[in-house]
Formats: sequence, structure tokens, C-alpha cells
Amino acid sequence: GDILDDYLRTDGVWILTRNKQFYKTNTEKECAEKCEAERNFNCRAFLFTRKKLQCLTLAENSKMTVMFNSTDAILYEKKIYFLQCKRGIGKDYRGTEARTWKGIPCQKWAEKTPHNPNYTPEKNPTAGLDENYCRNPDGDESGPWCYTTDPATRFDYCNIPECESQCMQCNGEDYHGEVSRTESGLECQHWGAQEPHVHGFTLKHYPEKDLKMNYCRNPDGELRPWCFTTSPTKRWEYCNIPLCTTRPPVSGLGSQCLSGKGEDYRGSVAVTESGNACQHWNTQFPHRHGWIPDRYPCKGLEENYCRNPDGEKRPWCYTVNSSIRWEYCAIPHCDGTEQGSPGTSNVPMQIPLPEECYRGKGQSYRGTTSITASGKKCQAWNSMFPHRHEKTPDRFPNADLRENYCRNPDGDNSPWCFTTDPSVTWEYCNVKRCDDRAQE
Repeated sequence: GDILDDYLRTDGVWILTRNKQFYKTNTEKECAEKCEAERNFNCRAFLFTRKKLQCLTLAENSKMTVMFNSTDAILYEKKIYFLQCKRGIGKDYRGTEARTWKGIPCQKWAEKTPHNPNYTPEKNPTAGLDENYCRNPDGDESGPWCYTTDPATRFDYCNIPECESQCMQCNGEDYHGEVSRTESGLECQHWGAQEPHVHGFTLKHYPEKDLKMNYCRNPDGELRPWCFTTSPTKRWEYCNIPLCTTRPPVSGLGSQCLSGKGEDYRGSVAVTESGNACQHWNTQFPHRHGWIPDRYPCKGLEENYCRNPDGEKRPWCYTVNSSIRWEYCAIPHCDGTEQGSPGTSNVPMQIPLPEECYRGKGQSYRGTTSITASGKKCQAWNSMFPHRHEKTPDRFPNADLRENYCRNPDGDNSPWCFTTDPSVTWEYCNVKRCDDRAQE
């Protein structure tokens, strides 16, 4: 296959890295070959600039350092460093498990105590002997192992799941396996329990999400299955569920018109309802975002087409207008009307009260503003993505936590909301305070 098939691609980003090498190449493939041949360090990723045709091989990937915008750059990251399962005997395993099957922490490969190692990063530069992660530098038939930090046990094997056992398709929304420990080894809290963590993910509220026992699940469109943990100091954590190597069966071509919320819409509309062109999903300019096609392979994030990957009211996109982060799209409705265009829909709509300001601290505000003061889109109150929280409609029944409308359930200074920007948890909203005298 193509050498680039082994990499995750993200357009328009740069990552900060200390350990890198510069090369002059004509294509991304040539740059990938430089990464494969790199001997100065373990090459986990490379950056390619389209104008300068510059190639940078990198020792770090986006899991290990910070990312920022760079319109001309393309980041390619080796998929193997994101894979947390082993294929065969796991000679190419590059995951981050660092404990033996008994739970004993591993010794760092570069250290000489408590055990003097035969396998070191210097002697075995291509074996991926980073930190104290489990590896299989000698092709042991029993799989990845490590030297242990227990002076009485020189080495032991690690419990790495097989890639074809208990695997998940896409982002694991349909995962129904029985893994019930997080990636760091913590036991999962039962979904029906509210101890040690209170939460809104119950079978009553999410009957279709298979929230059985304490099995890892993905009820809210996260990157992969997760669970609340039984540790009081760790609210939740991802689970170590490997991706299936076989692709999911293709269920039709997707809808070309709008039905329901349009989550299965796969048409080619690429303009918002106000006429702004859509930003390509695989770019990070002018707006940075987390909806990267390689990381959400089943959401249909092709080109710059309008999509609904997060269960919004209808399909939307980020716009190429730097002052407008996102907007809904006008998609033809499957019953012949056009959603989002005024005057064309015969679907009865609930007209909200024209409440454009708030009084006092805004605890009685019931308007429909869903944009923060800096222009960010609000996260729906019953959603836990991208931010987990306890301000749920069932816990604050009198706060009118509908949709993603700005509210003040906790007596803050003014209406606010959680944002859909993964890097900003919450912000006050773009709602003015009423002139109390005029109100009277």
C-alpha cells in the first residue's frame, strides 16, 4: 500500500518539538521515507510545507506536545503510536502500557537500576524503547514485556490486548464489549451507581446506549469508549479498546436530503444558510477545531461539506469567515421543503419569546442565545462532549437547561454556557443586561 496509509493526516497545523531534522523534499511521500529512515531519534511524525517543500521529521507527536495553526503545513503522525493493542507477538507495539500483567511498574529502558538491561535505546535504536513502555525488542513469542521496578523480578510480560479481540469500529459508539477497566488500569464505576461520581449517564436517560454493568461505552460521541472510574480522584478516563483492522460494513451512501437532525446527511452542500463558504474539515484555518476526519472516520467529514457529527439541530460547518466560527446550512428537506431558509418550510416552528437581555444575574433568562461573548458556540447542556460536567437538566430541573441556550443555573454573575471549543471549558454569553429602569 501507499506509505502515507500508515499516517494520520491533519492540515493547517504545526507542533512544537525539540527534536527534529530538516530535509528538502518534493512530495509528502518523500518526506515519509525520510521519517522511516530517520536514525537520530524515533520518528513519530513529520511536517511538510507545500510552498517551501520543506520536510521536518519529528520525535514528538500531537499527544506529546502543543499544536498551533500554520496554514501551509500538513502534519502526518504515525498511526502505530496511537494504537494501544498488539498484532501477533507485538514486535511493532508502540503503545503506552507501562505495567506488567501483575501491575508492577516498568523500569525505564535507559536506566540501570534495579536491573542492568541487555536491551537499551542505544543498542536497539529501532525497537521503540521509550520511557518505561512495554516493548518486544527480542521478538519474544509471549509478547511485549519490560524490566520491572521490583528488585526481585528482573522482567515480566505486559497485558496488551489483541487488536482483533474486543475491538471497536469508528469511534466505538457501537462498542458492546465487556472491557471494564480504563487505560491506566482503574476499575470502572457502574453506570447505575452515583458513587464515587455523580453523573447523568443513566439507562433511564440513555436507553439506547447499552449502559450495562460497568462496561466501557461511548454514549456521547467521544473519541473512543470511556467510563467513570471507581477512584474518587479520577472522574473518568478512556478505555484501552483497539480499533478493528477490518472496516465497518458500508450502510448505503447516506442521505442526500435532510431527515431528522441530518446526522446521516452525506450530500455536497458546502455553503451556510447566510451564504458563507464552509471551511474544509481537514484544515485548521481560519478556525481550529477537533473534528479531524482521520479521528472520526465514520462521520462523513469529507471536503468542506455540511455535516452533523455532534448531534446538533441540523447540519452545519465552520466557515471561511474568520469572524464567524460556524453556522447551520440550508439543506433541502426530504419532504420537499428547505430547512433553514425563511418562508420555505411548512413545518410548524415554535417562535421563541424575543428575550434579548437579562435582569439581575440572569437566572430567569429564557432567551435562545447560544453564542459566548468571544463568539464560541455553546455545548448542549445534556451533552458531555467536549466537556464533562454536572450542570445537567435532571440535576437543575428549574433552570430550563434546554438545547444549548445560555443560562445561569448556579447563580454566577450572568448567563453562560460550556463551549464546543475543547480548549475553553466555559464562557459568559453574548447577552446584554436589560436597562432595569426601561423594563419597569
